[in-house]
Amino acid sequence: MTRGPNILVTGTPGTGKTSMCQQLAERSQFLTHLNVGDLVKERGLHNGRDEEFDCFVLDEDKVCDEMEDMMTEGGKVVDFHTCDFFPERWFDLVVVLRVDNTTLFDRLQKRGYSEKKVTENVECEIMEVVLQEARESYAPEIVQELPSRTVEDMESNIERVLTWAQHWMAQHADD
Repeated sequence: MTRGPNILVTGTPGTGKTSMCQQLAERSQFLTHLNVGDLVKERGLHNGRDEEFDCFVLDEDKVCDEMEDMMTEGGKVVDFHTCDFFPERWFDLVVVLRVDNTTLFDRLQKRGYSEKKVTENVECEIMEVVLQEARESYAPEIVQELPSRTVEDMESNIERVLTWAQHWMAQHADD
């Protein structure tokens, strides 16, 4: 059987990555959601906590080692807020979710993020940090920037990616 494509869904925290990845996995027969943040916590793939930003300090080598076999299986929809340390060969599609600053600010405040963490993430979105990381790390033809402000945006994005994945599967049926 053809392996499913590996898809990275990335973007600033609060852009809807996890919601999108969960829906992609639920609506397809061949995609499994892989939340890297959860993997880091559950398997101790970090070097302690950054108390100032209330997050784990990622051990990129441990994360990549842990994920290697999973990615080789294919059919993963990977959910993480940064992307520049993942091997390029892992992904068939990279989706960068984008949202306007006001919506992002509101979403992060609702999560209870500190003022400093909210400000830093909004600034990252303004400066297109994650989008630039994706463009510098992956072939331009696999990087897609998608809006993620409304429920309608999310639904459209999910349908678009599922359609792409089905075409990918058909093209790779003989691999």
